[in-house]
Amino acid sequence: MLTQDVRNALIDVTDLNQLKWDLNRLQPVDVGEYIAQLPEKQRAIAFRLLNKNQAIDVFEYLPIEVQEELINSLHDAQVVQLVEAMSPDERAELFDELPAGVIKRLLKELSPEQRQATATILGYPEGTAGRVMTTEYVRLREGLTVGEALSKIRRQDEDKETIYYAYVTDDNRKLVRVVSLRQMLFTFPEVLIRDIASDRVVKVRTDTPQEEVAQIMKRYDLIAIPVVDREDRLVGIITIDDVVDILEEEATEDIQKLAGVSGDEEALSSPLLTIRNRLPWLLGIMALYIGAASAIAPFQSIIAAVPVLAVIMPIFSNTGGTVGIQALTVTIRGLGIGEVTPKDTIKILRKEILAGLGTAVVLAITMFALSLIWAKPQEQWVALIAGTVMATNTVVAVTLGTLLPMALKRLKLDPALVSGPLLTTMLDMIGFLTFLSMISVALKVFHLPT
Repeated sequence: MLTQDVRNALIDVTDLNQLKWDLNRLQPVDVGEYIAQLPEKQRAIAFRLLNKNQAIDVFEYLPIEVQEELINSLHDAQVVQLVEAMSPDERAELFDELPAGVIKRLLKELSPEQRQATATILGYPEGTAGRVMTTEYVRLREGLTVGEALSKIRRQDEDKETIYYAYVTDDNRKLVRVVSLRQMLFTFPEVLIRDIASDRVVKVRTDTPQEEVAQIMKRYDLIAIPVVDREDRLVGIITIDDVVDILEEEATEDIQKLAGVSGDEEALSSPLLTIRNRLPWLLGIMALYIGAASAIAPFQSIIAAVPVLAVIMPIFSNTGGTVGIQALTVTIRGLGIGEVTPKDTIKILRKEILAGLGTAVVLAITMFALSLIWAKPQEQWVALIAGTVMATNTVVAVTLGTLLPMALKRLKLDPALVSGPLLTTMLDMIGFLTFLSMISVALKVFHLPT
């Protein structure tokens, strides 16, 4: 990690030769972090100070937008060299963001092997195993001995992304076994690979959703997993570093949706991007709140007659929304990490309702006591209705917070589409309508004083 002391030292350097020496002795990931934080005009200068090998390693650690800037500022020969050296999956991710004309030009300059690897990955839909896999892996034939296999790895597989696992295929590239490098190193050279390789291969298909891939690798403690096509032919692997990126991406997406934020906004994103990502949600939520306000509008005379209602109602809104978001967050997390499925809906709902009932009792008593304190003597009857509605709204909140994401998952939609603001608005409408309707009925039926 690039510490603050190191960052300050690099910033203070005015001698380019000294900066060049410093950058070339740091870890590539730290150099990438340093360059990404520089002003746009200085990034290309700093990058040009790197030696060839360091530049190739650093380029993969740069954010996509910085990679795009460098592609536009460097000479074509330098760009081709950098892109050629990238792993196929990282290259495909970069190409996703580049203009079509630039992609076409770069593809022409790549070697036939790298061009084919990139085209293969780009041919699969986004969010699938095929799109995040790399085509760099160690493949062995069944008939090899351990000694022959190790010799083959030394000669041909030095540039592969990982060699911890080797994948054994038949003559048609059909995946049949997997063997670890550890097994080969501690086995006699004359032993056949097929005699030590396992035929219990954990694998995924090219159309497997990327979040499911992450769950499978976590379940089986894998550092790489093979990807096969419909005919069970080996086409690539997904490594643990890719899974970390997938988990971060999925978690970020779910958190942003829960908060009502769209797109790929980051903490240091530009104000324009922040406005573009947040404003549509805010306008949509405002439209929903107009609906909630419209539900309250017919009761203006009731609120005027019983002023304490204006003090009590915000507590319904905040408390009910918080209870709902708690249940919603737990349910979405469980679905996201594979802890639960829609088949577990009844179990989860039972647990949430039981917990909700306990919570409802405490919140109802608290609401009753607060209403008694705030209400005038002639309005204290409101406390009984306030406590009842608070308990009811709490149970409704945990029910909706559980059922809505489960229903979306069953429909094969993203459960995180049920954002926190959306759920809060629904609960506000339900709570306000119930509370004000009961107050209105009580006033008319029992001729209560106000």
